[in-house]
Amino acid sequence: MNLKLVKMNELYKTHLNNMMEEWYAAEEKIVPYAIVKTDYHDFVNYVINLESTSDINGFVPNSTFFCLDIDRNILVGAVNIRHYLNQNLLLNGGHIGDGVRPSERRKGIATQMIKLALEECKKLGIHEVLMVCDKKNIGSAKSIINNGGILENEIVVNGIVEQRYWIKN
Repeated sequence: MNLKLVKMNELYKTHLNNMMEEWYAAEEKIVPYAIVKTDYHDFVNYVINLESTSDINGFVPNSTFFCLDIDRNILVGAVNIRHYLNQNLLLNGGHIGDGVRPSERRKGIATQMIKLALEECKKLGIHEVLMVCDKKNIGSAKSIINNGGILENEIVVNGIVEQRYWIKN
């Protein structure tokens, strides 16, 4: 599997449409939130709103990348990297939010995608990375642990047990 993180641009517009249509058809929560906060059908506006360079309305500066499977030329997921943590992200959110499209799960993509996201974190000077996942999401926990994640604790957020992992980067 040959994966790389890419910034969204016109070259990947059809890829994005295919991935998002599949995700919405699955009728499940799409993660990371950054890829659904704006309607992807309005492509220009979507790209403009994928990331932020300032602290606005409780959202910290962040960068969004899409994971491209180079060999198959499809988008398999996305990551959103928060440049620093505010109180909310420190409890529930962390530095990296990641998601793999439904048809591509259980193939090791999340583990590789997180590894690539950690490289982007290094470029931003983030050397201790917090990742959070729902305790019931065993696959997500495994992909975090596979990248060196150490469980710090579990907290309950809105009735859901969230696991908080730190990765030395």
